[in-house]
Amino acid sequence: MRVLAIAPHPDDETLGCGGTLLRHQAAGDRISWLIVTQADESQFTAEVRKRKEIEIEKIAKAYGFEHVLRLKLPTIKIETIPLAELIEKFRGVIAQVEPECVYLNHAGDVHSDHRVVFSAVMSVLKPFYSARHGVRRVLSYEVLSSTDAAPPSAACSFTPNVYIDVSDQIDRKIEIMSLYETELQPYPLPRSPETIRALARYRGATIGVEYAEAFMLVREVGMK
Repeated sequence: MRVLAIAPHPDDETLGCGGTLLRHQAAGDRISWLIVTQADESQFTAEVRKRKEIEIEKIAKAYGFEHVLRLKLPTIKIETIPLAELIEKFRGVIAQVEPECVYLNHAGDVHSDHRVVFSAVMSVLKPFYSARHGVRRVLSYEVLSSTDAAPPSAACSFTPNVYIDVSDQIDRKIEIMSLYETELQPYPLPRSPETIRALARYRGATIGVEYAEAFMLVREVGMK
């Protein structure tokens, strides 16, 4: 299976579906990673930007991604880019990877970059385009400090209906997240190892396993 994980920012993929990606990798699936943004010089020093680039290299190696694709859009400024331009960028990535399964951030996340990315990607993945691109399944993942920080909204709440057992992968997921030294937070903040494990334990309890990751099934298309 060809799998594409779309991350508005580096670390979203690990927080949201890191254990699931490790399961795909162990099963012999071909996994790819799309990083939408990069650290902008107006917000980060040259030293921090260099550290972040090194982190990306380490993460790519840890997962064994077949493709690491980067749009290098400015973080927190994606909404200033015309939507049509964004759609074409994502269309090019989907055409290149031809994924059967796509992991994408949640539509209702508090971060504006996340919401714009979701909208643009789903414009590419309209149902009548799915056969052309080969995409059979789209799952949205939750991101600690973004999904959980969104204001209450019945239309955009994260209501998982797909759970994946990552009991065998949770330790490795947290190890990989720890490579994001510029992003990791101390407990009890959201992006701390303890909080990541706690969420996975809670999601696991929902389905009677030790640890799990939760997703919303956005779309599944059956093909002949």
